[in-house]
Amino acid sequence: MTSKTKKTAVSIVAALLLIFLYSIIFSFSAQDGEQSGSLSHMISEKCVAFLNSLSGGQWTQNFMQGLADYFEHPIRKMAHFAEYACMGVLVYSVWRPWMERSRRLFLLVLIWVFVSAAADEIHQLFVPGRWGSPADVLLDTCGGAFGVLLCVFAEKTYRKIRRRG
Repeated sequence: MTSKTKKTAVSIVAALLLIFLYSIIFSFSAQDGEQSGSLSHMISEKCVAFLNSLSGGQWTQNFMQGLADYFEHPIRKMAHFAEYACMGVLVYSVWRPWMERSRRLFLLVLIWVFVSAAADEIHQLFVPGRWGSPADVLLDTCGGAFGVLLCVFAEKTYRKIRRRG
């Protein structure tokens, strides 16, 4: 397999995964406020139930409900961060085979993630019970930057290991 074929394959696979990620993000954003809130709360309840089982299962239902309510917002924000960290990894993977690792590549990915996050928040303005949040755009962009930094760290680590071997 030639170098160009490998680059093309990496870019195509990353692009297909990126399209899949966009469809997931769009479907979550298309949920009305009630659907979105109930999904977030259900996930929060499952996390609390898991923590309860790890601690011996002695928590009362009221205590667990209070924890689920308390953790719903942070879990929601971590999900935003994680989605866009994945986006950062995938956008980086689409372009990295064709560009040297540089500030230009980093900036390209950040702009891509920022525009995607802003478009997602604008989309939510048209969904009943939802609103757009500039803070979410910032959080999502930070998630994308984190994803790119993970890629850079992985590349450096891989090169370091190859030099030793």
